[in-house]
Amino acid sequence: MVRVVGVHGIGHQYAGERQLHATWYPALADGLTRAAAPGLDEGDLHCAFYGDLFRTPGRTLAVQDPPLDASDVAEGLESDLLLALWAEAARTDDAVLAPDARTLARTPRTVQRALNALSRSRFFAGIALRALVADLKQVRAYLTDPGVHAAVQQRLADRISSDTRTVVAHSLGTVVAYEALCAHPEWPVRTLVTLGSPLGIHGLVFERLRVPGGKPGDWPGSVERWTNIADEGDVVALQKDLRPLFGDRVEGHLVRNGARAHDATRYLNTPQAGRAVAGGRQSD
Repeated sequence: MVRVVGVHGIGHQYAGERQLHATWYPALADGLTRAAAPGLDEGDLHCAFYGDLFRTPGRTLAVQDPPLDASDVAEGLESDLLLALWAEAARTDDAVLAPDARTLARTPRTVQRALNALSRSRFFAGIALRALVADLKQVRAYLTDPGVHAAVQQRLADRISSDTRTVVAHSLGTVVAYEALCAHPEWPVRTLVTLGSPLGIHGLVFERLRVPGGKPGDWPGSVERWTNIADEGDVVALQKDLRPLFGDRVEGHLVRNGARAHDATRYLNTPQAGRAVAGGRQSD
């Protein structure tokens, strides 16, 4: 019986579904406690895992990211997304020097300036440059490579059962979940919870959403209740309020996750997440 399915974001290429469950379950259980809601059995949460699809071929025993640098950031979606993250980080963090008009050229030098600026932000503290570049490539691959997109979507579809009522998704996983729910209105999912979502990033993510027979912004399939939770300092959730794009039925909340604004577990253990998941279980 799988009542809740979790969908992770980028940067999990060296993890697995059991590792993800080991961190997500206690955090969500704490969120339910904070919400004074009934607990969740461990077996009621399964995690749709796709991170291994981005693991570098030929390095199956490696534990480090490939040695990427600024020169590996491709023009187009990767560099544009990097600059959008830079601008948002500068807006929310005084330690980050804001981009200026010269960034419009999107030159290799600009890419290096963006990476240097982000390395000084609270949000990206402790994240190696090569890891950030690898994350950009994962986003591009999912959004633009049909084979990767299909493989990731299948991983989520394999986890949905006749008992699944709630999908909880984080970061890029919110894009995966939204597209899957739009493509499968026959699924029994009634509640969608999105955490730190980039769904509202205009020009880079929103317009690229795949909605069979529809358009970006359509309501996701069988969902009756959609709760979106964002931290003000989460630069990935660049558009904190999704209602202007997806409609007033989206229930939005702002939370405070501290220095690790985008951390999935810090979202999951909030009372807002607990209430959203508890509400989905009540509708079962």
